[in-house]
Amino acid sequence: MSESVLKLSHITKRFGALVANDDISLQLNAGEVLALLGENGAGKSTLVSILFGHYTADEGHIEVFGQPLPPGDPKAALAAGIGMVHQHFTLADNLSVLDNVMMGSEPLFQPFIRRRAARDKLTAVAQRFGLHVDAQARVGSLSVGERQRVEILKALYRGARVLILDEPTAVLTPQESEALFAVLAQMVAQGLSIIFISHKLVEVLRVSHRVAVLRGGKLVSEADARTTTQSQLAQWMVGHAIEAPQRRPALSVGQAVCTLQKVSSGAGREKLHSVSLTLHAGEIVAIAGVSGNGQVALAELLCGTRAATSGHVEFLGQPMPPHPARLVELGVARIPEDRHAVGVVGDLPVWENAASERLRSRSFSRFGWVKRLAARNYAKQVIAAFDVRGGGPNTAARSLSGGNMQKLILGRALTHPEVIAPTLATSCAALPPSKPNSAPRLIVAHQPTWGLDIGAVAYVQAQLIAARDGGAAVLVISDDLDEVLTLGDRVAVMHGGALSPARPALHWSREAIGLAMAGAEGEHAA
Repeated sequence: MSESVLKLSHITKRFGALVANDDISLQLNAGEVLALLGENGAGKSTLVSILFGHYTADEGHIEVFGQPLPPGDPKAALAAGIGMVHQHFTLADNLSVLDNVMMGSEPLFQPFIRRRAARDKLTAVAQRFGLHVDAQARVGSLSVGERQRVEILKALYRGARVLILDEPTAVLTPQESEALFAVLAQMVAQGLSIIFISHKLVEVLRVSHRVAVLRGGKLVSEADARTTTQSQLAQWMVGHAIEAPQRRPALSVGQAVCTLQKVSSGAGREKLHSVSLTLHAGEIVAIAGVSGNGQVALAELLCGTRAATSGHVEFLGQPMPPHPARLVELGVARIPEDRHAVGVVGDLPVWENAASERLRSRSFSRFGWVKRLAARNYAKQVIAAFDVRGGGPNTAARSLSGGNMQKLILGRALTHPEVIAPTLATSCAALPPSKPNSAPRLIVAHQPTWGLDIGAVAYVQAQLIAARDGGAAVLVISDDLDEVLTLGDRVAVMHGGALSPARPALHWSREAIGLAMAGAEGEHAA
């Protein structure tokens, strides 16, 4: 691994007063896996965007296989052999695997499409790297693991020799992750070089040769993966030691807050099929499953944006109204899956986003007029209590990093304008759970830590545990099995719109959950 295939020299990128990348120099060798770590906002995305030509560095230069890479030119990056597999797949579900792989690789003015040659080339690439998939299959019919193979094949089909993987196991079952690691080992053995971006430190140490850590836009450490530890990596990332939440049982489980009895809703991939579940005060129920198996439908149902077509849903002993604003008033708090598209309005300032779900309440409006001062003061208290960094109440929400955006959503969900906790340590536990219109009675947290760094993950999970101990019923929907097993007092698995019985977390193993996520019968998986 002595031959350098990629060299970044003194890369600096500024956005106004913010220095996103500060004099970063990195090298990637042939047949090497380099893990790139850092907090949300540390500069990883900016650095990768410069590498792909989406941004132009203010200072520094890049060499690929000994040749200078033209700045700000994505086509040049692709031509130089750089490929990337994004965390969120960019595939057309209604097209075949072959069509998706060919898309963008054929000249626009070519009189005919060379499908046979493309199919033969795709088959050869798939066989070479052990990425077997049906070229004629419609992408919408594939599993998540198979879709990821298609994304990798797209890059390899275009001749990628340097492959960047962004959170590649975020939506995979344990079995699919193992298959991916085997493929990566085969790719490296054939001379490909890989940049592996992940927040899962166990995986980082397993698959990488070297680790590079960014913090505050600077490269703070490079290390041999064989001689470092998870705790050391975490400390490099955030600048101090991190204590991850430890699994501990609920203090006391109270009455049923929300009950679903044989509920069905919708059709297709995002459907519910005869789902039954009871959520109790002072308890966290964690639901595992591969994305697209009905989790979105369940979250929407409990937040009032979807109605059941059959079955019964009760909240505090009464029929649950399918009205989001009314449910907020009744004490249902939501942490949506997509914080950018659903959680916040990026162009609005932080204070408007903080007050948005209660804008018509007496706390923030009077006779149809918004109480701007009250809303700004509320936002300031949320920012202080939940350590939201990156700006004040007037900052546009889109300028926040992913972790800080999630903290804003968490603060909005867990606190009421009239019951703000004075300190971070008591921000959730101090909220009186039985008081109407104050602390939430039910928290629906869908992918609450997706894409967050280890520090933000620990923070968000600690707040959910504190909310549970304060008396809230908490539903956590997550693709991360570590999170499911850490947070869940009871665990259920969703597959094909159906939900397994929610059993105590200690009755499940990672392997059993993985099998159930893949469709194995619950009795055989657990």
